[in-house]
Amino acid sequence: MKIDAIARRVLPAAALCLLAAGTAYAQTTPAAPAVPTPDKGDTSWMLISSVLVLMMSVPGLALFYGGLVRTKNMASMLSQCFAITSMVLVLWAVYGYSLTFTAGGGLNSFIGGFSKAFLAGITPSSTVETFSKGVVIPEFVYIFFQGTFAAITPALIVGAFAERIKFSALLLFIALWATFIYFPMAHMVWFWGGPSAYADPAGLIFSFGALDFAGGTVVHINAGMAGLVGCILIGKRVGYGKEPLPPHSLTLSMVGAALLWVGWFGFNAGSNLESNGGAALAAINTLLATAAASVSWMFVEWAIKGKPSLLGIISGAVAGLVAVTPACGFAGPMGSIILGLIVSPICVFFVTTVKNALGYDDSLDVFGVHGVGGIVGAIATGILVSPSLGGAGIVDYSTPDFAATFPGYATQVIAQLKAVGVTILWSGIGSAILYKIVDLVIGLRVPVEAEREGLDITAHGEAAYHS
Repeated sequence: MKIDAIARRVLPAAALCLLAAGTAYAQTTPAAPAVPTPDKGDTSWMLISSVLVLMMSVPGLALFYGGLVRTKNMASMLSQCFAITSMVLVLWAVYGYSLTFTAGGGLNSFIGGFSKAFLAGITPSSTVETFSKGVVIPEFVYIFFQGTFAAITPALIVGAFAERIKFSALLLFIALWATFIYFPMAHMVWFWGGPSAYADPAGLIFSFGALDFAGGTVVHINAGMAGLVGCILIGKRVGYGKEPLPPHSLTLSMVGAALLWVGWFGFNAGSNLESNGGAALAAINTLLATAAASVSWMFVEWAIKGKPSLLGIISGAVAGLVAVTPACGFAGPMGSIILGLIVSPICVFFVTTVKNALGYDDSLDVFGVHGVGGIVGAIATGILVSPSLGGAGIVDYSTPDFAATFPGYATQVIAQLKAVGVTILWSGIGSAILYKIVDLVIGLRVPVEAEREGLDITAHGEAAYHS
């Protein structure tokens, strides 16, 4: 009886003490931080953007380039663009993504590591941070998006030496180029660890403070320089300068250019990584710069040749797309129009006067449009970013630093010039070495007889057209 009485008195008190202790522990122990979850709107936008960029390679670029070559090389050009896209996407998953977007230890300024080779450790729940702290998207989506950039960049190169390279040599060169040129360049420009890890060692060009929103250096100058070096080392097409080498189908090229323009909204606005006002700014800049450059090229050609051509109109559109790529997230709409108006006359000068004076056979003007347009756009980004011109204003423009006349400009323009210089040297020298290696191993160029007959039959055993 005494035990029962004691129990009736002690147990309620003990329970009350335990409850109080638990309440105190709950009050003193901090709650676990909430894990960021991807926004469905951002995720949807990035999936759409990724598909749009893939469309730029196939069918966009393939048709644009395919229409510009002669009929006997149409299937060859389509094969090259499709095969490059497919091969590089596989390399991207195996080791390209890891080399581009992970830390690389002592070589971090230039290249990443192999911690995510074969996409190790990445699951559907894995996320990466966008430009906003705490905002994330699924990592598989980011891999998809950046993989399409890795695929289209080397595909751009083939236009410079179209109609005369061995298919086997091309595939070997592109595999090496993606590994030793593109992946390191993308790491140098875009790797920074995200806003929550900003203090981590960043890529070399990013550490300059250079601005490249969607790939002016990584994609266009990079591919343009590789194309220029390639067309010089491989040599001119048979008959170049002695016989007409006209495009066989401007209709297909116009369709390809239109697909490029549409896909480029994923390329540029998608690079914002979020579906918000930043993406809208990149989209409107892409729209206006392209239209302005197309009009500008048309009138320049009209004044020079007396007639505006369809080839000129679509070439101007591509030049505008290239130029606005690094600036699209930083410039204002009116600045983008000015950029489009300026870039076309410069590109026209290079694809006509400079190319003819130096005598290199850049078949489809990869350097003249992508290389030169990318350089113009990259440098102009340092100016158009100024808030006085409607730009985002990255640096302190209140401090005079350029002969006390252009406050803030020198800081950013110098950073842009450094980025352009590194890209030209990295791609130019590195590409030359890789071309030489491939030439020594299997040879770069097809025999003259095969070139005269056309690569459709001699390289692929089929023809795009049958009479």
